[in-house]
Amino acid sequence: MTALQLTEKFGFEPLAMPAPDHPVNGCYIGDLLSWVMGRAQADNAWITIMSNINIAAVAALADTGIVILAENVTPDASVIQTAQAKGINLVRTPLTAYETAVKISQDI
Repeated sequence: MTALQLTEKFGFEPLAMPAPDHPVNGCYIGDLLSWVMGRAQADNAWITIMSNINIAAVAALADTGIVILAENVTPDASVIQTAQAKGINLVRTPLTAYETAVKISQDI
């Protein structure tokens, strides 16, 4: 499944979608950025409530397929601009991280 397909299928709100064809396989939930860098795998959907500028850098280093901001987290405009510039797909959902992972787990 691609980032765009995942976004559309589950009704996530796109904030930045510069790489809509990036494959998404598996899922990682985490808010401690150093753990995400060391444990998230390439093409994972990364679910977090973190909204600072560093999520774009971590997502780029880990080569995640998409970053899903849970609980309707709203990042600053600079975070969205940085995600766009770094090729990071960024969406949000009102669901909790757990609810999001359960919802998408059967499809990725």
